[in-house]
Amino acid sequence: MAFRSAVITFPGSNCDRDMAVALEKVSGTAPLRVWHGDAELPDGLDFIALPGGFSYGDYLRCGAIASRSPVMQAVIAAAGKGVPVLGVCNGFQVLTESGLLPGALLRNSVIRFVCRDVTLKVENASSLFTAGYSAGQEISIPVAHHDGNYYADDAMLDRLEGEGQVAFRYAEDVNGSARGIAGVLNAAGNVLGMMPHPERAIEATHGGTDGRALFESAIKGLVGA
Repeated sequence: MAFRSAVITFPGSNCDRDMAVALEKVSGTAPLRVWHGDAELPDGLDFIALPGGFSYGDYLRCGAIASRSPVMQAVIAAAGKGVPVLGVCNGFQVLTESGLLPGALLRNSVIRFVCRDVTLKVENASSLFTAGYSAGQEISIPVAHHDGNYYADDAMLDRLEGEGQVAFRYAEDVNGSARGIAGVLNAAGNVLGMMPHPERAIEATHGGTDGRALFESAIKGLVGA
């Protein structure tokens, strides 16, 4: 069974090619490229990726305008049918703004752009995206963001913790995120948003391979299903 994926591009996306290259290198099949203004997604998708960048120049709030793009209604519908959706950095912001994930991404507590490799702790190793890791495993993934400070109220944070929806946690304070949360799953486990960039950590020549297992895990789970 061939793996069929799509990468959504918004005005201001700048990591869509990185995401597409990562998906092709790991799966062996180039993803379809979808413009934000398309009202429909290609048929038969196994996986949808919302990449990093500065959609609409981060006007109003990061991801706020992109979340109202025509294609997002199709993404929301696909996610509701169980199609896996990965949102990285700005893609994570779009997922929270669209209501596919709880919480919000605020300005970094250090009030500056953070761009470096960070250590993440894998909190949930049983999801489609994280089954290639071990619970408690520490991995190194780069970040590059100015608004990655994850926020939710205490009740929601308790719920996320209690139901295993925290996928990744920072091993140190990077941006002020509540409880060090770096990545969140939806209740069904088929939508993952994370600020770190796994697509930038799939080749040793580019500094590391710790992000590769995320893509391998998802592809193996989907193709083998």
